[in-house]
Amino acid sequence: MSYMYFAETAEKGSILGFDPKSFVIQIITFILVFALLKKFAFNRIVAILDKRYRTIEAGVKHGLEMQKEKEKFANETAEVARNARHEADRIISDAEKEAREIIRDGEKAAHRKSEIMLKDAEARIHEEAEQAKLRLERDIAGYVAEATEAVVGETVTTAKDADIIDKAVKRVTRS
Repeated sequence: MSYMYFAETAEKGSILGFDPKSFVIQIITFILVFALLKKFAFNRIVAILDKRYRTIEAGVKHGLEMQKEKEKFANETAEVARNARHEADRIISDAEKEAREIIRDGEKAAHRKSEIMLKDAEARIHEEAEQAKLRLERDIAGYVAEATEAVVGETVTTAKDADIIDKAVKRVTRS
C-alpha cells in the first residue's frame, strides 16, 4: 500500500480519503498482529510486569517492615540507654557511700592509732622520767658522799653516812 494507492482511492471519490476495502484490510491486519502479539508477546510482557510489580511490592513491604524494626530498635536502644544511665547513677551513688564509709573508717582507725601512739609515748616518757629520777638520785647520793668525805675528811661508808645525816637532821629540827 503505497502512497499512490491512497492517492488513487482519494481521487475515485472516497469521502475524506476513506476506502472501505483498505479499512477492512487494516482491521484484519490489526487483528492478526494483535492475535500474534497476544499469543507470543503480551503474556510474557504481562508476566514480566507482574513479576516486577510483585518484586516492587515486596520491596515496599520489606522497607515498611524495616522502618518498623528501626523504630522498635530505636525504642529498645533508648530504653537500654535509660536503664544504663540509672544503673550508672546507682553505682556511682553506691561508690560514693562506700567511699564515705571507707574514709570514716580510716579516720576512726587513724584516731585509734594516734591514741595508742600517744599512750605509748606517755608511757615511754613516764618510764624515761622514772629512770632519769633514779639516775639522778644515784648521782646525788654519789655527790653527797663525795662532798661529805671532803667535809669530814675521812671515807664515808653507808652506815657512817646515815649517822651523819641523822645528826644533821637533829640539828635542823632543834633550831
